[in-house]
Amino acid sequence: MSKREDDGCARKRRTEAGYKSEDCMNPDSSVIAAFKVFQQELDTKHDKYERLVKISRDITIESKRTIFLLHRVTSVPDVEEILTEADVKLDGVKQKIGWIAEELKGEDLHQFHRAFTPGIQEYVEAVSFHHFIRHRVLISLEEINARLVFMRENKGESEVAWTGPSVLTFQITPTDYLLGVADLTGELMRMCISSVGNGDIDTPFQLSGFLREIHDGFSYIGNTGPYEVSKKLHTLRQSLGKVEDACYTLRVRGSEIPKHMLADVFTSRAATHLDPDEPMV
Repeated sequence: MSKREDDGCARKRRTEAGYKSEDCMNPDSSVIAAFKVFQQELDTKHDKYERLVKISRDITIESKRTIFLLHRVTSVPDVEEILTEADVKLDGVKQKIGWIAEELKGEDLHQFHRAFTPGIQEYVEAVSFHHFIRHRVLISLEEINARLVFMRENKGESEVAWTGPSVLTFQITPTDYLLGVADLTGELMRMCISSVGNGDIDTPFQLSGFLREIHDGFSYIGNTGPYEVSKKLHTLRQSLGKVEDACYTLRVRGSEIPKHMLADVFTSRAATHLDPDEPMV
């Protein structure tokens, strides 16, 4: 018998022995019992993770709708009506965050953080945009977290039933807060464009000063903070540069350009203001 045939026969014998050992496997073995427990724990964790992902998607969608609604404040006479409607939408988003708090009760938040962080960042962006329009200041992390206290109530069939303590809280992490604020700068830049297009020449200067303060804060963190935060710095600088360029155009050439053309002039200048390949510091 050749060496190759001998190796083939040896593999066949080992395979048959493996099948026999599986057939004779003891279902009452402590090892098998332990792995069944591990299987149940992993299945439970994966199911919870998927539920959190779905809730996060719903939060993201509703938060984006709120942001789109808030952009209408530059073109309507009654700003308070828009803000009140946005309050209702944000309350609905907050209820969904309550579902996350229920899912995380008794769990390690960091094990599931990646499942819901996109939605939380979008919520921070929406609620901070709403707060800025109403008060012209940046909402703090403590103020946002103070709103995320949930009382147990009678739930409908389609909602999660709470058990245990009658009060649940959810604490947004500093990183999620910073990432949400960084995304806010893009919405403020768009608000600036809309304001200019509607002939409002005061709002861009207010936004410029506000964005400069946010930029200074992020620059203070620099590369010492989380990696995701440092990546947002480049986009933040682009938004600030476009708003400052709009203010420059309004200050220098505002009296020469008809109001209905200001937005077009600003957009064309903003498109070439910053080099997209500019390296991050």
